[in-house]
Amino acid sequence: MQALTVTGIRLGVARAGIKYPDRRDLVVIEAAPGTQAAAVFTRNAFCAAPVILARSHLAAARPRYLLINTGNANAGTGRQGLADADASCQALAQRSGCRPEEVLPFSTGVIGEPLPLFRLISGLPAALAALRADGWDEAAAGIMTTDTRPKRASRQLQLAGCTVTIAGIAKGAGMIRPDMATMLAFIATDAEVEPGLLQQLLTDAVAASFNAITVDGDTSTNDACVLLATGQAGVRVPASGEDRERFAAALDEVCIELAQAIIRDGEGATKFITVQVEGGHDVAECRQVAYTIAHSPLVKTAFFASDPNWGRILAAVGRSGLEALDLDRVEIYLDEARIVQGGGRDPAYTEALGQEVMGRSEITIRVMLGRGAATARIWTTDLSFDYVRINAEYRT
Repeated sequence: MQALTVTGIRLGVARAGIKYPDRRDLVVIEAAPGTQAAAVFTRNAFCAAPVILARSHLAAARPRYLLINTGNANAGTGRQGLADADASCQALAQRSGCRPEEVLPFSTGVIGEPLPLFRLISGLPAALAALRADGWDEAAAGIMTTDTRPKRASRQLQLAGCTVTIAGIAKGAGMIRPDMATMLAFIATDAEVEPGLLQQLLTDAVAASFNAITVDGDTSTNDACVLLATGQAGVRVPASGEDRERFAAALDEVCIELAQAIIRDGEGATKFITVQVEGGHDVAECRQVAYTIAHSPLVKTAFFASDPNWGRILAAVGRSGLEALDLDRVEIYLDEARIVQGGGRDPAYTEALGQEVMGRSEITIRVMLGRGAATARIWTTDLSFDYVRINAEYRT
């Protein structure tokens, strides 16, 4: 289904030849004057030049344009990378009539290679000429790298008698453990949202979605998630109350759908795995256990083989670092099958039951710690031969 359009947002795509000829690799997103913006960025200390510049520009002005290129991350490129990111913003500003600080740059692709600035700038006229309100599908395809399919989501809701739309696109399939957002995600709404509330809504939505996924445990240099609010629907999201909660819920749904799409498209993935940890002292320790399981190569390869080697899950829980863990109170499930109880294998568990569950394409690992009321949930993938092949051949 085609993504819904957002009043005040237009998207244009071009083939600039940044890495490959005749591939969609340059996207421009235009926002109506007065659009508010919120964003979260990677916590990787070696953050890319466009991340540094986007943060600076976002603090200085309301954005009119987002400029996104694939094929080159412009990361690990030092001062020249910053100069190139700035030059790309200058070029778009000159062609569109806005100020350079009203352009937010984003890049994704190979790290450590100089940005082919001439090709990027040469593609700008075509991207600007292609701007249109229904350009979401083209833009979703235009930001892909190792993705096998575009990722987009949208919702509509009623606020104070007005129809409000939220729509978004994302890219990502590998180097995924965002630690802030996703590889790249761009979300827009035509509601009016006060800047502080917009940032809080995005931060909360990211925590439940993009910060709850992992493919391989690697945090990218370029992660960024942007939320634009054009205000064109003629209704304001209140700071509290039912309408705020309804808007937040719809935003959460869009972000979760995009985040799960990244996991479903994980490099070489054959399984979509939910890790649910319950009964912790706090959310932090539940997430600690969940990520220990999700990042275990032994657990992930067992899932790829559909092998009910449940001892690997047990070992991951045990090495997750929880103090004073009462093993007699821990229970572990694969979907409906309880595999661990009272410190060992559940008496009712059979290898045949485990084999049946592991043959499924979507599986939930549920761990009950029995030491509190906190819960956490993340999504991950298995680890296949194709993951190794894709990343071994990434630059060739």
